[in-house]
Amino acid sequence: MAKQLHVKKDDTVIVISGKDKGKQGKVVEVSLKEGKVIVEGVNIVSKHVKPRRQGETGGIVKVEGAMYASKVQLYCSKCGKGVRVKTNEVDGKKTRVCTKCGSEL
Repeated sequence: MAKQLHVKKDDTVIVISGKDKGKQGKVVEVSLKEGKVIVEGVNIVSKHVKPRRQGETGGIVKVEGAMYASKVQLYCSKCGKGVRVKTNEVDGKKTRVCTKCGSEL
Protein backbone atom coordinates (compact mmCIF):
# COMPACT_ATOMS: atom_id res chain seq x y z
CA MET A 1 0.00 0.00 0.00
CA ALA A 2 1.51 3.29 -1.13
CA LYS A 3 1.24 6.50 0.88
CA GLN A 4 1.72 8.61 -2.22
CA LEU A 5 2.21 8.15 -5.94
CA HIS A 6 4.27 10.04 -8.50
CA VAL A 7 1.16 10.84 -10.56
CA LYS A 8 -1.97 12.82 -9.75
CA LYS A 9 -5.39 13.18 -11.31
CA ASP A 10 -5.35 15.19 -14.60
CA ASP A 11 -1.62 14.53 -15.21
CA THR A 12 -0.57 13.56 -18.73
CA VAL A 13 1.28 10.24 -18.63
CA ILE A 14 2.84 7.76 -21.03
CA VAL A 15 2.70 3.97 -20.60
CA ILE A 16 6.19 2.45 -20.32
CA SER A 17 5.35 -1.28 -20.25
CA GLY A 18 2.63 -3.75 -21.16
CA LYS A 19 0.30 -4.15 -24.13
CA ASP A 20 -0.34 -0.39 -24.40
CA LYS A 21 3.34 0.65 -24.27
CA GLY A 22 3.90 4.06 -25.86
CA LYS A 23 0.31 5.29 -25.53
CA GLN A 24 -0.32 8.49 -23.67
CA GLY A 25 -3.37 9.89 -21.95
CA LYS A 26 -4.77 11.83 -19.03
CA VAL A 27 -5.09 10.26 -15.56
CA VAL A 28 -8.80 9.97 -14.79
CA GLU A 29 -8.61 8.36 -11.35
CA VAL A 30 -5.94 7.42 -8.78
CA SER A 31 -6.26 4.67 -6.16
CA LEU A 32 -3.66 5.12 -3.43
CA LYS A 33 -4.75 2.01 -1.55
CA GLU A 34 -4.13 -0.28 -4.55
CA GLY A 35 -1.32 1.78 -6.10
CA LYS A 36 -3.22 1.91 -9.40
CA VAL A 37 -4.33 4.55 -11.89
CA ILE A 38 -6.95 4.73 -14.65
CA VAL A 39 -5.70 6.44 -17.80
CA GLU A 40 -8.04 7.81 -20.48
CA GLY A 41 -7.98 5.65 -23.64
CA VAL A 42 -5.50 3.09 -22.26
CA ASN A 43 -6.00 -0.52 -21.06
CA ILE A 44 -9.46 -0.91 -22.63
CA VAL A 45 -11.34 -3.93 -21.24
CA SER A 46 -14.74 -5.46 -22.03
CA LYS A 47 -17.21 -5.23 -19.18
CA HIS A 48 -20.46 -7.22 -19.16
CA VAL A 49 -23.28 -4.97 -17.98
CA LYS A 50 -26.58 -6.32 -16.71
CA PRO A 51 -29.73 -4.23 -17.18
CA ARG A 52 -30.69 -2.80 -13.78
CA ARG A 53 -34.05 -1.15 -14.57
CA GLN A 54 -36.90 -2.18 -16.78
CA GLY A 55 -36.37 -0.92 -20.33
CA GLU A 56 -32.61 -0.50 -19.83
CA THR A 57 -30.37 -2.52 -22.13
CA GLY A 58 -27.45 -4.61 -21.03
CA GLY A 59 -24.53 -5.80 -23.09
CA ILE A 60 -20.79 -5.62 -23.40
CA VAL A 61 -19.24 -2.20 -22.77
CA LYS A 62 -15.64 -1.12 -23.41
CA VAL A 63 -14.15 0.76 -20.42
CA GLU A 64 -10.70 1.78 -19.19
CA GLY A 65 -9.24 -0.66 -16.68
CA ALA A 66 -6.96 0.16 -13.78
CA MET A 67 -3.23 -0.36 -14.15
CA TYR A 68 -0.32 -0.18 -11.73
CA ALA A 69 1.14 3.31 -11.35
CA SER A 70 4.64 1.89 -11.84
CA LYS A 71 3.74 1.21 -15.50
CA VAL A 72 3.27 4.91 -16.28
CA GLN A 73 5.59 7.88 -16.33
CA LEU A 74 4.84 11.60 -16.39
CA TYR A 75 4.93 13.03 -19.90
CA CYS A 76 6.96 16.19 -20.57
CA SER A 77 5.56 18.05 -23.58
CA LYS A 78 8.83 19.96 -24.06
CA CYS A 79 10.99 16.79 -24.15
CA GLY A 80 8.29 14.78 -25.95
CA LYS A 81 8.73 11.68 -23.80
CA GLY A 82 8.24 10.20 -20.35
CA VAL A 83 10.49 11.71 -17.68
CA ARG A 84 11.34 11.56 -14.02
CA VAL A 85 10.64 14.62 -11.94
CA LYS A 86 12.05 16.35 -8.90
CA THR A 87 10.25 18.73 -6.60
CA ASN A 88 11.29 22.33 -6.05
CA GLU A 89 9.92 24.42 -3.24
CA VAL A 90 9.57 28.14 -3.92
CA ASP A 91 7.94 30.38 -1.29
CA GLY A 92 6.34 27.37 0.42
CA LYS A 93 4.79 26.09 -2.83
CA LYS A 94 6.00 22.78 -4.26
CA THR A 95 6.32 22.34 -8.03
CA ARG A 96 7.34 19.34 -10.12
CA VAL A 97 10.21 19.93 -12.53
CA CYS A 98 11.46 17.73 -15.40
CA THR A 99 14.96 16.41 -14.62
CA LYS A 100 16.01 16.54 -18.30
CA CYS A 101 14.94 19.98 -19.55
CA GLY A 102 13.98 21.77 -16.33
CA SER A 103 10.48 22.73 -17.43
CA GLU A 104 7.66 22.80 -14.90
CA LEU A 105 5.01 20.07 -15.16
